[in-house]
Amino acid sequence: MGYSKIEQIAVQIAQPIAEKNGCYLYDVEFVKEGGMYFLRIFVDKEEQPISLDECEVISRAFSEEIDKTDPIQQNYYLEVCSPGIERKLRTEEHFRRYLGEMVDIGFYKAVQGAKMMTAVLKDYQNGQLTVENEQGTFVFEQKETTYVKLHFDF
Repeated sequence: MGYSKIEQIAVQIAQPIAEKNGCYLYDVEFVKEGGMYFLRIFVDKEEQPISLDECEVISRAFSEEIDKTDPIQQNYYLEVCSPGIERKLRTEEHFRRYLGEMVDIGFYKAVQGAKMMTAVLKDYQNGQLTVENEQGTFVFEQKETTYVKLHFDF
């Protein structure tokens, strides 16, 4: 799934800021929810979870930089946060990183009679996912999904 123009700008600004602070940029989303716009910057670290203080430092630096170009016309809320345990998989890098992991998948149209599936992510090639669960192996296009996220048993 591609990024919108605003998300692309946010990636260009946030990536070096995250790296400068010992983190990596996981994802960016610019969404409208309940009549309000949110620009979310998801950052993480390799060895340990990102802290609230680190998110604050990145948020302040990002806010300062994006205000210089002011590419967003609407009023919006900026959130800098961890992608969380049940992180969404959107980019090829995300899918490659989590091959072999259990994922939850939502579908626009039912697959095997259900609009949700939990399965092991086996492969990702050119926007096509291969997953496997006790019902078998399934191959489908990422664009057929409403979401793909890491599965977590509580």
